[in-house]
Amino acid sequence: MNIVSRLAAKLAFGALLLAQHPVYAAGSDYPLDRFPEAKLTEQAALQEGAKLFVNYCLGCHSAQYMRYNRLRDIGLTDDQIKRNLLFTADKVGEGMKNPMRVEDAKSWFGGQPPDLSVIARARSSHAGTGSDWLYTYLRAYYRDSTRPTGWNNALFHNVGMPNVLWELQGSRGVVIEDVHAAKGEAAKALPKGSFVKTSVRFDESGLRSEAQETLAGPAKEGKQFMLGKAQGGNLSAAQFDDAMANLTAYITYMSDPTAIERRRLGVWVMLYLCVFFALAWWLNKTYWKDIK
Repeated sequence: MNIVSRLAAKLAFGALLLAQHPVYAAGSDYPLDRFPEAKLTEQAALQEGAKLFVNYCLGCHSAQYMRYNRLRDIGLTDDQIKRNLLFTADKVGEGMKNPMRVEDAKSWFGGQPPDLSVIARARSSHAGTGSDWLYTYLRAYYRDSTRPTGWNNALFHNVGMPNVLWELQGSRGVVIEDVHAAKGEAAKALPKGSFVKTSVRFDESGLRSEAQETLAGPAKEGKQFMLGKAQGGNLSAAQFDDAMANLTAYITYMSDPTAIERRRLGVWVMLYLCVFFALAWWLNKTYWKDIK
């Protein structure tokens, strides 16, 4: 194998590695909304996301692998960090740790809330990126009086975390339709091939009601969540979505603070490899032109 063939094989292998995406977490049947990736390069969005994270997330969750001084990378000075964001530490060089005791976390939530340093990477799946998952999750809460916290989530059903952002979003209900083939004793009294649709409704106060009907023809089995319109929030629906996009952008940034710089350098690296490949091809042709 000559030098050109070996180089081409290495480039192809490198491209294959770049094209692959890791799969970590299993997803649910709830579809993911696409996160607006342009937010990742907007300093104002990342700064707003950092403010939301410190005010609404850091009270229970930690981000121990993220230091406050890395916020300089998104345009904040040490003075701004100390005055506006440094609530759980004394120095900007410290990690973003939460003040909650482990015993309290287990008592209130049944377990210690997970560290969010790399959650955006851990939630990647075949259904979408970790950013897609977070952006959908933060906007998929609804009232559920049957849960200890009074809240539930369409993406992460029976989640232990309450909706800490409800004052911004407001309260909303949901209709959950579950379609499945009739089974057991109920199937004996129905025509063959019948399906049963169970509709569970939670109103804006979390009150539950249920209805059931029989479907005669072929039907697609599965569960569908139809979230209602939020009521009583401090932000409009569009403003809340934008705020959650900013928060997701910051959490994504935390999981890989050098990603933007690495991608920028990656473009130059690929251009260099293309030029190097052309030179290598020319040298190979020159060296072997008299050999048949």
